[in-house]
Amino acid sequence: MIKGKVWKYGDDINTDVIFAGKYTYTVTDRNEMAKHAFEDLDAEFAKNVKPGDIIVAGKNFGCGSSREQAVIALKMAGVAAIIAPSFARIYFRNAINEGLPTLENSEAPLHINHGDEISVDFEEGKIIAADGKVFNFPPLPPSVSEIVQSGGLVPYLKKKLSK
Repeated sequence: MIKGKVWKYGDDINTDVIFAGKYTYTVTDRNEMAKHAFEDLDAEFAKNVKPGDIIVAGKNFGCGSSREQAVIALKMAGVAAIIAPSFARIYFRNAINEGLPTLENSEAPLHINHGDEISVDFEEGKIIAADGKVFNFPPLPPSVSEIVQSGGLVPYLKKKLSK
C-alpha cells in the first residue's frame, strides 16, 4: 500500500512533455533526468514532487516516442504510481521495465483532484480517494508485481540469475 499526493494532468500527455527531447542525448544521469520531469508542462513538478507522490492523468498517458527517459525521470523523481484510463503501450512496457506501476482506471481520474492525498493497495487492486471512495483496478499479475517489487526488470533478472 502506498499513500501520496496527487499530481493531476490531462489526456495525451506525451513523452516529450514528460521528458523533453532536447535532453535525450545530453542528460544521461538518471537523477538529473528527474530534474527535468514535466519541465515544459508544470514548472513546479520537479521542484516539489515528493517520494511516494502519485500521478493521475487522462487517457493515452505516455504517447509519443519510445523514449525510456520519460519513465526514468518520473521514477527517479519519486513517483510511486501513475493512474490513467489508458497508457501508450510502449510507455506501459517501459514503466514495467523500470518498476513504475501504471494502473488503468477510467473513473478515478474523474473523481480525484490535484493535491488530494490518495492511497493505492496493489494487492487488493484498490485506489482510495481522499473522500474514501474506492476505485478498483485489476491487481498486477504476479510476474509484473515481482518486477515492480524488485525495482525493475534488470534488478529482477539479476536477482533471479544469482539464485
